[in-house]
Amino acid sequence: MDDLGAKISQIEEIERHLAYLKWISQIEELSDNIQQYLMTSNVPEAASTLVAMTQLDTKLRESSCVHLLGFMRATVKFWHKILKDKLTSDFEEILTQLHWPFIAPPQSQAVGVSRPPSSHELYGNLEMLFCQLLKLQTSDELLTEPEQLPEKYCLPVSPPIILPIQIMLTPLQKRFRYHFRGNRQTNVISKPEWYLAQVLMWIGNHTQFLDEKIQPILDKAGSTVNARLEFSRGLMMLVLEKLASDIPCLLYDDNLFCHLVDEVLLFDRELHSAHSYPGTFANCMHILSEETCFQRWLTVERKFALQKMDSMLSSEAAWVSQYKDISDVDEMKVPDCAETFMTLLLVITDRYKNLPAASRKLQFLELQKDLVDDFRIRLTQVMKEETRAPLGFRYCAILNAVNYVSVVLADWADNVFFLQLQQAALEVLVESNALSKLQLGQLASMESSVFDDMVNLLERLKHDMLARQVDHAFREVKDAAKLYKKERWLSLPSQAEQAAMSLSSSACPFLVTLRDRLLQLGQQLCFSLFKMFWQTLAERLDVYIYQEVILANHFNEGGAAQLQFDMTRNLFPLFSRYCKRPENYFKHVKEACIVLNLNIGSALLLKDVLQTSSGQPPAAAAMNEVGIYKLAQQDVEILLNLRTNWPNLGK
Repeated sequence: MDDLGAKISQIEEIERHLAYLKWISQIEELSDNIQQYLMTSNVPEAASTLVAMTQLDTKLRESSCVHLLGFMRATVKFWHKILKDKLTSDFEEILTQLHWPFIAPPQSQAVGVSRPPSSHELYGNLEMLFCQLLKLQTSDELLTEPEQLPEKYCLPVSPPIILPIQIMLTPLQKRFRYHFRGNRQTNVISKPEWYLAQVLMWIGNHTQFLDEKIQPILDKAGSTVNARLEFSRGLMMLVLEKLASDIPCLLYDDNLFCHLVDEVLLFDRELHSAHSYPGTFANCMHILSEETCFQRWLTVERKFALQKMDSMLSSEAAWVSQYKDISDVDEMKVPDCAETFMTLLLVITDRYKNLPAASRKLQFLELQKDLVDDFRIRLTQVMKEETRAPLGFRYCAILNAVNYVSVVLADWADNVFFLQLQQAALEVLVESNALSKLQLGQLASMESSVFDDMVNLLERLKHDMLARQVDHAFREVKDAAKLYKKERWLSLPSQAEQAAMSLSSSACPFLVTLRDRLLQLGQQLCFSLFKMFWQTLAERLDVYIYQEVILANHFNEGGAAQLQFDMTRNLFPLFSRYCKRPENYFKHVKEACIVLNLNIGSALLLKDVLQTSSGQPPAAAAMNEVGIYKLAQQDVEILLNLRTNWPNLGK
């Protein structure tokens, strides 16, 4: 067995040598074939054979035979260079005949509309050379290290640009580097728009040719590459290199840096909208997302936003609505400063929404939340200066501003973009265990939104301001109602003794005050705020009149009739402009008037039922029958005892 084992080892070694020699023979055979094809000018077959050789190289990649690998790679490299040089020069010649690249816009190009007579043959050659260059793609990727920007820019992984498009891009790359590198007059660091506009123009000029002439070639070759996007991707790498070299030079000049960011964002938007460049490809936003540059962008954005807030709050028109003369547009009665502020937030969203990383977007969202908080604090400060006149124009304008910002933020919470950010924030919080299970549940179920904290603070401020307005208006009305409280309700003439009922003279001051305040705030507050104002005021007035006027007095028949006339024909109608049934906001007063004005028989019957079936269903039914639903039984008994016009039954 030992002898046999030694023999088998020898045989295996010889087999390995044989396999090694076969590989060498195969490589040499392919190499000889390429040489034969080139001698007979059969370039297509030579290119196909090179593809076969490259596939062998790929198969050998895992082998530990370093010398064989080296020989293989050297052979591929040798023939690849010869074929590439030959095909490139032929391809460039054809492109020159087609007047490539097209520097002028498509309409003014000689090519494209009026073709040279031999154009059919020209395009045939173009297609043939393009396909042959495509075959060299695999070996080109094997031998050429693509130029990469540093890792800190986190560019998405993308395949190298296909060889024929690389050759088509070469003259444009030369032009770009000639004009926008070195000491040329066109290379001005303060004018990024020059090279950005140039690239957009080149993409636009070549789109038609790439779509009509190059794309069909790629489709026929079975390639999934989009010619126009591949071309744009190549030009985009020039822009990214230029940005990466320029940004460090202007990082600390706020104006230059801000101008660069503005121009880059415009360029990016144009690229996506007009040229359908996908957001998943390497783009300018990846350069702006680099840590140093991004932090600078955030700082500058914050600085300019705060400056804008200073100027808009100090302007003379800060508290006036732009649309005050157009009633159907001015429903919210938004002061200019609030509208400008929300536009500012919207513009910031627009600027950062195409950033590739969710973490970067979340940092911008935090900036927006800080700005909202800053704006709320500023509004609170201005409001405190106006607290002496809570019904004045400026105080109402501040309240409208608070309401508008709150409404818009609540509305944004349902926007898809902010919902996606909420999801991203949720993932960050889950990783850091920063929230309780309840909070995580609320966020995950979308019950809460990214702006919840802001909206809650604004809502609290809004309700505080509204409460102050209601208090002030109520105090004025209450002061004007002092005489009405002291009216001699016991000794007023009955309805029969008067030709016609008229409003109590003591009620005029408080009703006039109330009417003036309602009209004033109806004009100054937006609809939703005014609705809250008058409803709260009506409910407080209801309780006040019930407790201070009705429960504090006794009424004869004339007094009860007069009270009912004042309330139903004068007080309630003041609110009929704002709702169909104003008496529903004065339930205490309305039902007290019913009890005080019941005819003697009904009143005696009701009194009797209440005394005999205290707290029983018959008592409630008897009260409902005469129209009393709000008042409790004890209240009705007290009211019945306030009547003085009971018949003398000898008791």
